[in-house]
Amino acid sequence: MSAVSRTYPFAGRTVNRMGYGAMQLAGPGVFGPPKDRDAALAVLRQAIEQGVNHIDTSDFYGPHVTNQLIREALHPYPQDLVIVTKVGAVRGDEGSWLPAAEPEAIRRGIHDNLRNLGVDVIDVVNMRIMGAIHAPTESSIEKQVTALAELQQQGLIRHIGLSNVTATQVAEAQRIAKIVCVQNHYNLVHRDDDALVDELAGQGIAYVPFFPLGGFTPIQSTALSDIAAKLGATPMQVALAWLLHRSPNILLIPGTSSVAHLRENMSAAELRLPQSVLDELEALEQPVAAH
Repeated sequence: MSAVSRTYPFAGRTVNRMGYGAMQLAGPGVFGPPKDRDAALAVLRQAIEQGVNHIDTSDFYGPHVTNQLIREALHPYPQDLVIVTKVGAVRGDEGSWLPAAEPEAIRRGIHDNLRNLGVDVIDVVNMRIMGAIHAPTESSIEKQVTALAELQQQGLIRHIGLSNVTATQVAEAQRIAKIVCVQNHYNLVHRDDDALVDELAGQGIAYVPFFPLGGFTPIQSTALSDIAAKLGATPMQVALAWLLHRSPNILLIPGTSSVAHLRENMSAAELRLPQSVLDELEALEQPVAAH
């Protein structure tokens, strides 16, 4: 059983591979304030205490809510903390998700993030391509990446990443700017990106799965539950541990609004999966319907 690296070089730093995603700190539907502001602040502070130095957020979570919580809980930020945000959408008054992919909208989004996070420069900005919402669709992203590259040249962004993209779009973006991460839908039973994960690993580029636990339809599998029971772990801990074993460039950002759940997620990094268990988990992949 080979050791799994706990860290990965990312955005000019070394980050712990188990990070934290702030999306669930906003209200229902990622809209409005949290039901318990003090609890949300406690989760962020506990994440740092647990060793998290990679936090994923966006100013369209809330909107503005998660960034303002991060600022209240953690500013001035620890020197080793990498905050990754994303642009490419805005929220309608009723909570809808609307594309915001024009250069002016991207610039406005960057300035919203800077203001609400309380920083002069953002560590990493992912260009979120709306596509089919949770699946990418082929289209040119030259205009969006060029807009981010110009903001990088102005000193407002240190590094550029991509979210919800295809391998073709990654290659197109790399002709414009250096890309440090790709954030796509990927988990134990949704493995459309297997080839892309491996390709990026070869280039030293981080791959950050969103919905690592299945998102709005959590992974439900009797086989997974049985494996977890044998290991004395929860199914979600096993699903996270599988991702850490899958490839060294995978960085995890599971989200939660509960300190207890945060600790449970973090302890998944301690879970070692024997080859026999990895073989069982490999067999769990479910066919994904065509998008």
